[in-house]
Amino acid sequence: MEPPFRARIRAGDENSFRVLFQDHGRAVYNHCFRLTGDWSVAEDCVSLTFLETWRMREKVEPDGGSLLPWLLGIATNVVHHRRRTARRHRALMERMPPPGLLPDFADEVVGRLEDQERIAAVRKALDQVSRPDREVLALCVWAGLDYAATAEALGIPVGTVRSRLSRARRRLEKLALKNLEQNLEPAAARRQQTGDRHEAVRPSSGKGEGPW
Repeated sequence: MEPPFRARIRAGDENSFRVLFQDHGRAVYNHCFRLTGDWSVAEDCVSLTFLETWRMREKVEPDGGSLLPWLLGIATNVVHHRRRTARRHRALMERMPPPGLLPDFADEVVGRLEDQERIAAVRKALDQVSRPDREVLALCVWAGLDYAATAEALGIPVGTVRSRLSRARRRLEKLALKNLEQNLEPAAARRQQTGDRHEAVRPSSGKGEGPW
């Protein structure tokens, strides 16, 4: 009888890893893209995630259901470490002299600009949410994991998942309300200015009356 799938993964069976990638590669990519907002970075993170999966294969529990929570937990750590490395790289580049002019490759990516702009807007809001809360939000809301699976992915208690998700939602609602108020303020100011002009300049009655 063929060993269970988890046992084959633990044993390093290449065919089983191929099935694992076919079944969950897209979900891992989507998760990485949502956390990074960058197509190419997400692709790199997927590759690193499955390399880490191979390296950590013996840590797979013998019993259990889908391995997706385990994969998404590894992907979350990969994104976190890559972001930290990118910050160090940016700091190093800022200390170097500015480079010369580079060729313009805009035509090659024009089809992705609108998606990138939408993701950038989402990322701007998410950047104001703490990393632990953002990771729980990505797994529960975007990846569709339940509380137990998210807790398994991140190695935290279920109660912590609930509290982080609640805090993240409250923070995003507050940011959305703040953005709405900021968008309404200019329009209100324009109405006020228009009203002031109407009060200051009164139409003439045509009877020779003075301005008062």
